[in-house]
Amino acid sequence: MQDNTRQLISSGSPYEKPIGFSRAVRVGKHVAVAGTAPIADDGSNAAPGDPHGQAKRCLEIIERAINQAGGQLKHVVRTRIFITDTAHWKEIARAHGEFFAELRPASTCVQVSALLDPDWFVEIEADAIVED
Repeated sequence: MQDNTRQLISSGSPYEKPIGFSRAVRVGKHVAVAGTAPIADDGSNAAPGDPHGQAKRCLEIIERAINQAGGQLKHVVRTRIFITDTAHWKEIARAHGEFFAELRPASTCVQVSALLDPDWFVEIEADAIVED
């Protein structure tokens, strides 16, 4: 993608249409991946009760969106991790490390009071710069 055409990426999340957002948007070399919750392909919650499994699911969805935008995980330059309970940070961070240990993007992890679904422990965003 050489120009600044806006490319919208959908994950099929049941939240995209009613809220009015895309899983990711690519403009030029930049890919922004929206806050990604642990949603299974069937729309249910993935890995109930498992912070590590939920974080992995978020990162799998993010990776798929970046791939659909023409990029790869190696293009990720920043992640933002939102967690509801700091007691789970090590499990969530371990999942992040499984995807990014060698790539080491800039990353922030913050505790929030709640996410849209009370069963979610984590939601993750990512930004990538795709060099063609």
